[in-house]
Amino acid sequence: MTGEPAPISAEARRALERELAELRAQREAVAATLRGGDAQGDTADQADELQRAAQLQRLDRRIGDIDVRLRQAADAGPPPTDVIGIGTTATVRFDDGTVQTLQLGEVAEALNQTLVTTDSPLGRALLGHRVGDLVGYEAPGGHTTVTVLSLG
Repeated sequence: MTGEPAPISAEARRALERELAELRAQREAVAATLRGGDAQGDTADQADELQRAAQLQRLDRRIGDIDVRLRQAADAGPPPTDVIGIGTTATVRFDDGTVQTLQLGEVAEALNQTLVTTDSPLGRALLGHRVGDLVGYEAPGGHTTVTVLSLG
């Protein structure tokens, strides 16, 4: 998560909201098991308590990350329609003639097989391009190109 407002797709927003609800339920369940600092018990009990406290901290961090990401997306507004950015759906034609509709997103948005993350070679190459652009990038099999056919 970059710290900059960036749009996300409706599908990614729903997935993050579902994850947030699940994390909050987990957090509530873990917090209910913590006894506090005045409880007495053996070393195993204390270790278990420390483990749950650490789990609570991890849940709090992830909840905070998702809250920030959802606020950033709200501040950024909808994905761009004239240039490829995070949240954009683009139809591209590969060198071999294959046409595929892809969605650009973040790793946290990896929801389906048409997602291209912005940290992948193709995702980085597509950012900022428009319909009609020929985009070159380094794929695992070597240099290749795609043509941007449409945005939607």
